[in-house]
Amino acid sequence: MKKKMGLRTVRLGSLIQKEISILLQGGLKNPNVGFVSISHVDVTPDLSYATVRISAMGTKQEQMKSLNALQQSAGFIRSHLSKLITTYRFPELHFIFDEGLQNAARINEILHELKEKGEL
Repeated sequence: MKKKMGLRTVRLGSLIQKEISILLQGGLKNPNVGFVSISHVDVTPDLSYATVRISAMGTKQEQMKSLNALQQSAGFIRSHLSKLITTYRFPELHFIFDEGLQNAARINEILHELKEKGEL
C-alpha cells in the first residue's frame, strides 16, 4: 500500500531539488560530476533520508562516474544545504538514477525506429 506524502516532505524535497540544482550549476568542485540534472527528491516522513533521483548525460561509464562522484560528495552537499535550509533534522542524501526517464527515452527511440520502418 502506497503511503501518502505529507506536504512538509514534498516541500522539503522540492527545495532540496532546487538547491542541489543551483549548486551543480555553480560548479560543484568535483571534476567527475558530468552534466547531471535532478529529476525528483523523495524525503521520508521522519526527515531522516532523502532519495535524490538524477539523470546524467554521456555513456554508461560517464553516468556511473557522475553518480559515484555525487555519492562521494553527499556529505558536503548535505552540509551546504543544511546551512541554507532551516529544519530540525536535515535528511541524509542518497543519489540514484531516475530509471523512469531512461525508460521513456528508450520507448521514444523504439517508437521512432518503428515509425521510420513504416510499422507504426
